Amino acid sequence: MSKATQTAICVLVVDDHTLFRRGLIALLSTQPQLQVVGEAADASAAERLAAELQPQVILLDNHLPGASGVQALPALRAAAPQAQVLMLTMSESEQDLGAALRGGACGYLLKTADNAELTQAIERATRGVSSFSSEMAGKLASAFRQEAEVVAAPPPDPFAGLSPREREILDLIARGDSNKLIARELGIAETTVKIHVQHLLRKLNLESRVQAAVLVTQQRSA
Repeated sequence: MSKATQTAICVLVVDDHTLFRRGLIALLSTQPQLQVVGEAADASAAERLAAELQPQVILLDNHLPGASGVQALPALRAAAPQAQVLMLTMSESEQDLGAALRGGACGYLLKTADNAELTQAIERATRGVSSFSSEMAGKLASAFRQEAEVVAAPPPDPFAGLSPREREILDLIARGDSNKLIARELGIAETTVKIHVQHLLRKLNLESRVQAAVLVTQQRSA
């Protein structure tokens, strides 16, 4: 491809459908302010070209062979830190939209976008301004709400895999009781206590009673 002029916006097109990719390139080539500097059909080639060409904007499909577009986002942004990534896809999934935004995409356009909408989105991207297809704009709130719910979800209980008896013994370990004291407290044999301690340490992936006591203290203060 011809070398971009200094005033043209350098664009890298990433899409695995050859006919769509070539048609898109032909469409973009009608805009004098745009210059397609490379094309790729998968995430690996896109990462290599992004590092080599340092485009200003990357048009990225989500449904790629191997790694998806969303999965490729971190590597693409690392390969071309100055580039803005615009998703250009058929997916209207709120999950894909949310994942793309979390991955650093500058916008999310559907392949039904017309030439003017796409061109404007590319120009806006170079200024760091996001663009969304009208069909996706209404799903932004839902995507962010889902993200907030994930963030707000309580952390998993590290003791969920313990039996009630193991939890009792763990609490007594955290109190500083020896196996003998625990056996007396619970009315069981000291050898039984030792077996429970071995099991709960293994389940918690810990090596000592001290580590178990520290973990209980940390969870109580969290």
